[in-house]
Amino acid sequence: MRQARNCWPVLVRKAQDGVNDAQAEITKALARVEQLQASHQRLCTLYDEYRLQESQSTAPLMGMQASMNQRQFMAQLLNLQQRVVLDLSKAQAALAQTRKKRVQAEIELHKMESLVEQDIKAVALDAQRHEQRQMDELAVRQFNLSPQA
Repeated sequence: MRQARNCWPVLVRKAQDGVNDAQAEITKALARVEQLQASHQRLCTLYDEYRLQESQSTAPLMGMQASMNQRQFMAQLLNLQQRVVLDLSKAQAALAQTRKKRVQAEIELHKMESLVEQDIKAVALDAQRHEQRQMDELAVRQFNLSPQA
């Protein structure tokens, strides 16, 4: 009589670990995307504040050097914004890739769970057939032992 294979539960656990790992990666990637979005928002706000300050200030009061420093700082803010936008797009692409990875891991998990179910059904069917054979043999013995009329 056949017994259930011990390998399937191990493979299911391994597939579940893959799903869990992918979910942890998604959580990290989401945190990175949110962090970059917050950084971008802060840089935009800071740039807008300096631009407003520049347009409202009077040039003679500020001085030529201070005005140049402010413009240079604003240019650096724009460069930082561009880098953050680039990093953000990379982080979003990584997040999308990680989500695909999780979907694949979930497919693998479902496949392993299905194989476990198939194995359990096959073992149950084998046990049923074995029991039926024993019942048939018992019936034949009883028939052979019964007095023939």
